[in-house]
Amino acid sequence: MSTTTMRLSKAVVSVSLLFLVALSGFAHGFVTPRSLLYRLSEKSNYLTTEELWFDQTLDHYSPYDHRQFKQRYYEFFDYFQVPDGPIFLKLCGESSCNGIANDYISVLAKKFGAAVVSLEHRYYGKSSPFKSHTTENLKYLSSKQTLFDLAVFRQWYQESLNLKQNKTDAENPWFVFGISYSGALSAWFRLKFPHLTCGSLASSAVVLAVYNFTEFDKQIGESAGAECKAALQETTKLVEQRLTSNRKELKAQFGAAELEIDGDFLYFLADAAVIAFQYGNPDILCTPLVEAKKAGEDLVGAYAKYVKEYYVGSFGVSVETYNQKHLKNTAVNEDSSDRLWWFQVCTEVAYFQVAPSNDSIRSSKVDTKYHLDLCKNVFGDGIYPDVDVTNIYYGGTKIAGSKIVFTNGSQDPWRHASKQTSSREMPSYIITCHNCGHGTDMRGCPQSPLSIEGNAQNCSSPDAVHKVRQQMIEHIDLWLSECKGTGRSFICLGAHCERHCQYYSFSCTPRPKT
Repeated sequence: MSTTTMRLSKAVVSVSLLFLVALSGFAHGFVTPRSLLYRLSEKSNYLTTEELWFDQTLDHYSPYDHRQFKQRYYEFFDYFQVPDGPIFLKLCGESSCNGIANDYISVLAKKFGAAVVSLEHRYYGKSSPFKSHTTENLKYLSSKQTLFDLAVFRQWYQESLNLKQNKTDAENPWFVFGISYSGALSAWFRLKFPHLTCGSLASSAVVLAVYNFTEFDKQIGESAGAECKAALQETTKLVEQRLTSNRKELKAQFGAAELEIDGDFLYFLADAAVIAFQYGNPDILCTPLVEAKKAGEDLVGAYAKYVKEYYVGSFGVSVETYNQKHLKNTAVNEDSSDRLWWFQVCTEVAYFQVAPSNDSIRSSKVDTKYHLDLCKNVFGDGIYPDVDVTNIYYGGTKIAGSKIVFTNGSQDPWRHASKQTSSREMPSYIITCHNCGHGTDMRGCPQSPLSIEGNAQNCSSPDAVHKVRQQMIEHIDLWLSECKGTGRSFICLGAHCERHCQYYSFSCTPRPKT
């Protein structure tokens, strides 16, 4: 009996029941920047939260190690056009994957008659192979192993659907979606496994491993504008001065007394500013800070108020995230994402958000040494990111892929680790507006908290978002049709084909009813 057959036999009951439920409904129709983390809190923000499980191989590169672990996944069939509609594989990234978020993927699934499937990233959430996240146990945590996870899962899932529908060797058209680090995974999956997907959407995809990521801080200055930038820079200088003279009281003022290492504290303060631009809420930071500067008020006090009330309060970031004592905790739970992501940072991609040599927003003490010391302190000697190897393997921004759409928001500092130059096989679009940040094409504005279905009405230029989304749709439709060799549009699959086509200005031929 083959490995695939064994997996199918174990999962047949759960998949069968869910597939039947899906059929019955058819008649009716980076969260801190240092981790690129995107958290959702309410069940209404998900298309589904029903957990399913897959037996995944621990080490895809070993011919001798056949150990497996349980990997969590989700599926959503409400819009699926039986039997040959597309399968949208939505990649989970560097955090616990608690369901399929109800962002713009739901609009696309409805438009294309697609099912949506999402596999939790190995080690994160409930998908850890081990009971302890020691450095030794983390050796199987890498993007390379993750891509194989996706490939094996994709094959198993397609075969399981075929089994339920009594089909042999049938292939639904697959399309991969990801945002941020998972956006990079989406691009890399198409690069390494082009036969397993018709194409990929790489939203805010950080495909370039960067050792000294000075462009990150420079973008914050550009996104902030002259007045806000000046206020932020003055705040940083004041913080550095008070840190030498009144360290304990200063940290307490920001509610960060637990951050004994000054670098951790300064990183925390830098990220607090970044988040406003990265996730589409610039005015929440800049308006009170600029007003305080104009009024001659204490900028440190004004910034502390923003950090405690918005960054820690409304946005929900835990100060503990920045504490290296916390990062050294090897316990396995759904909140252990911080240590896991830092391991990937310290071994593969770096993204060290260091201060530029001049005109920086963040403190100059957030430098390369701080990052390397953190890697050593948290994971031990010999742990450092070999970014050259990572970029050689994937190509960085010179990725030699095809049928990948890259999208970025103009205000997002992460876009400088993405592919921003367009080519025929890999179009790249930048959505330009005042609050267009990380994953705007899929998340709308602001990018956090979640805008249901990626609603773009609160973007300062909704038309800029709609224009790029239209381009995305056209590429997805073209590549799906080329993949199946039909020459027909995949958009008009539903009962309201004509209305959809007219609304979105498509000239598309309805597929014949089955």
